[in-house]
Amino acid sequence: MADLKVSIITVCLNSEKTIERTICSVLKQTYDHIEYLVIDGKSSDHTVEIVESYREKFRERGFEFRLISEKDGSMYEALNKGAKMATGELIGNINSDDWYEPCAVAEMVGLYKEKKYDLAWADLRILKPSGDMIKRAKVGKIWTTAGFCHPTMFSRKAILLEYPYACLQWDDDFDMVTRVHKDGKKICTLNKVLANYTFGGMSTEKGLSNMRRRIKSRYQTYRRNGYSPVYWVYCFGVEAAKYILG
Repeated sequence: MADLKVSIITVCLNSEKTIERTICSVLKQTYDHIEYLVIDGKSSDHTVEIVESYREKFRERGFEFRLISEKDGSMYEALNKGAKMATGELIGNINSDDWYEPCAVAEMVGLYKEKKYDLAWADLRILKPSGDMIKRAKVGKIWTTAGFCHPTMFSRKAILLEYPYACLQWDDDFDMVTRVHKDGKKICTLNKVLANYTFGGMSTEKGLSNMRRRIKSRYQTYRRNGYSPVYWVYCFGVEAAKYILG
């Protein structure tokens, strides 16, 4: 396992303003056996040209590099596509407006060698207009999103093939890990910041209609996976806290 291969997937669409930072964070990894796949949804801006301009740098670094640009149905459909194409034993994904710390892959490989996890994630730095915050990775006795940090998640490829993203709604990532958790697979966490997340997107859009949509979606995830109706209270509480605290 000393030469364990890791695949990193970045899904993007019209990401010309942010994707260079993401790409550079992969190039700066201290771990050497990496395959990098960029799954582009047929961008209409300069995203593809920017990604392609780094091909030689990946060759010089000794990393395998693949760029696929074609229409897809959603971010999660693209992640499923990337998982099927990946050739690494472990797979991580970092979105095109987020970026890794240089030690991210090395740390998660080290954790895998020690714990033999099926799926794992680490602490996440969230960059907000009001100030940065650290979200601590954990798996509590009560199964919630509170300690789940998708941008720092790494998984065995076999797990992503067995539990593909359902492509049903905006929180398909939590649905996937919920199915993995329910089936008793080994999930580990690491309390070290390994990625940086740009606050925003569908999960943070203001407005009562957006709140209702997210409450309904997350509650459906719980119910679809056999959890109690009482979880509606948790789903409401999460959105109320976002609305009040920002």
